[in-house]
Amino acid sequence: MDNKKKNNVNKPAAGAQKNATEEKSSFGFAFGPMNYILMIVGIMLLGLGYILLSGGGSDDPNVFNAEMFNNRRMVVAPLMIVVGLVVEICAIMFRPKEK
Repeated sequence: MDNKKKNNVNKPAAGAQKNATEEKSSFGFAFGPMNYILMIVGIMLLGLGYILLSGGGSDDPNVFNAEMFNNRRMVVAPLMIVVGLVVEICAIMFRPKEK
C-alpha cells in the first residue's frame, strides 16, 4: 500500500503538464519585418495620393478653374489613396508562414 501512495505523490494532477512550447513565453514585436515594410509602402502610397489630390484651386473665388476637375485629381489620386489603405490593411493582417 505504501508503493501506491508514493507513486501517486510523484504524479502531477491531470492537466497540470504543459508542453515545452507553452512554457516558453515570447515577448517579441507584434509584427514581423515584412509587416513593417508593407506599412511603409502603404504610407508612401497614401502620401502620394494626397499630394496628387492637392492643387488646382483658384486664388480668386469669383473665377472658375477647370483644372480642379482634371483626370489626376478625379481618378488617379483617389485610386492611390484606396490602394494605400488596402496595403495598410494587408500589412496588419499579414502573417508569415511558420516553419
